[in-house]
Amino acid sequence: MKGKMLGSKVFDIVNAVILTVFGLICFYPLVYVLACSLSNGAAVDAGKVLLIPKGFNFESYKQVLWDKQFWISYGNTMFYTILGSGFSMLVSTPAAYALSKKRFRSRKIINMLLTFTMWFTPGFIPLYLNYTGLGATNNRWMILVSFGIQAFYIILLRNYFESVPVEMEESAQIDGANDFQCFWNIYLPLSKPSMATVWLYYAMSRWNGYFWSMVLLKDMDKIPLQVYLKQKIIDQALVSEFANTIAGQQYSYNTIIYAFVICSIIPVLLLFPYIQKYFVKGVMVGGVKG
Repeated sequence: MKGKMLGSKVFDIVNAVILTVFGLICFYPLVYVLACSLSNGAAVDAGKVLLIPKGFNFESYKQVLWDKQFWISYGNTMFYTILGSGFSMLVSTPAAYALSKKRFRSRKIINMLLTFTMWFTPGFIPLYLNYTGLGATNNRWMILVSFGIQAFYIILLRNYFESVPVEMEESAQIDGANDFQCFWNIYLPLSKPSMATVWLYYAMSRWNGYFWSMVLLKDMDKIPLQVYLKQKIIDQALVSEFANTIAGQQYSYNTIIYAFVICSIIPVLLLFPYIQKYFVKGVMVGGVKG
């Protein structure tokens, strides 16, 4: 018995040490970026900043906050994330409910087609032609519609709806409730955790959306923050031009980029403590079927 207790304690200690080390490894890049954004530009460019800011100042953040395009891109990202994830849930939730009903005659065919889209993709060029055909080029609203749903999330919600006891729906139907009333008054209230999880995944997908936004959106007043940040980092012509104008300042091009990164992740950092539990629940969503 004592041997088992000792082995359990050793396991807990080793497990705690390993998780702590991995946690520090994952946390360090954020600390490094924050330290660089608060440091003197010359110290950062010379590679002298590792953990603690050197030449502490907020000049880089002042440059970011005075950047008009930064705020335009920030607003666009909020637009695509909030309205886009809302539209995705508005479409995905009723679709999942309908597909969870065995009495729906086309259920098997549509489920098969949904699953097929997860296995096979048409490729970049057909997708691009499809999106341009839908009018998604330089169109905010069509960006929301074109990337409105993902088959995997519909299947997750469908499986969760299937786990709701059918007796509850039958009781409501005996009292005269129709399908819409059952969906609104029974399934939605019981499915709040799963819906919150799927909404979270949709929102994160919209927030991190980069590639298709870069391809389809050409106007600077419509691009999201991720595309603008890429332009700031990659465009070497801007780097050389900008470097000549800030010589001798407390900030550098690199410190401004680090400040951009920190400002762009502030909403996620503020919300994560409140939404972390939904990431855990997301592992189990759709895992139980009735």
